[in-house]
Amino acid sequence: MTDNPLGKPTVYPQHYQPELLVSIPRQENRTALGVADDKLPFRGADIWNAYEISCLNHKGKPQIFIGRFIFAITSPNLVESKSLKLYLNSLNQSRFDSLSQLAETIHRDLSGASGSNVKVSLQLPSDIIVPDLPAGVCLDELDISADEFEANKTLLVVTDDSLFEEVTDEVLFTNLFRSNCPITNQPDWATVTICYQGRKIPHEALLKYLVSYRQHNDYHENCVERIFCDLMEIYSPQSLTVEANFLRRGGLDINPVRTTETGLNYQAFPRYTRQ
Repeated sequence: MTDNPLGKPTVYPQHYQPELLVSIPRQENRTALGVADDKLPFRGADIWNAYEISCLNHKGKPQIFIGRFIFAITSPNLVESKSLKLYLNSLNQSRFDSLSQLAETIHRDLSGASGSNVKVSLQLPSDIIVPDLPAGVCLDELDISADEFEANKTLLVVTDDSLFEEVTDEVLFTNLFRSNCPITNQPDWATVTICYQGRKIPHEALLKYLVSYRQHNDYHENCVERIFCDLMEIYSPQSLTVEANFLRRGGLDINPVRTTETGLNYQAFPRYTRQ
């Protein structure tokens, strides 16, 4: 973490520097959750959208793209977000003969930093379609009282057993989620979506729990893994998917997905108007 550029004065690079990428081991957070890398209780991916990708073509004319990077959750490392921003900026004055050459370069460097194969796709801004909201039930109009703001899973515990008699299949989401960067303490905003089958999760309890992350300091990926593990522990759903669409910072948004499902199309993962 001594190489982590977050919270430090930064000189923007003027030439290609793959060495700017900073790797952060995943296992430390998973150890705190009682999860081992070789026996993960979930599947999923970390889906990054990058809005500030620019380079020069062979004639020196600037080119701009929107990128999607899909990191396997089995990769040993996260890539620190500011280091990725600086790395992408280091491409600005570099010349590439083709889009495929640029994509291959980014793929090689991100795969090396994460320790696993990263899927890279680049598109023109005009090719992107943005939906407004998730398809599901929004929790944001619930009239709850909240006074817990530090990731408290006990808020999920409901003593009325009759609430668990109903078995359901539903999609719930909130735009009220906020956590904080563990290095800078800057707020990270997200739309969090919960898709599950099983005993009905009380909506008020779930919203209170998600709101309790408001002063919680952790990386995006770690927050989603904690939410997934807490919901599995308390409610034992037959199937569960937790998605978080974090708002962009530094031209990047991060969208972790943790799920019990197989065959999800992470390349088609949506981004919303707030992003």
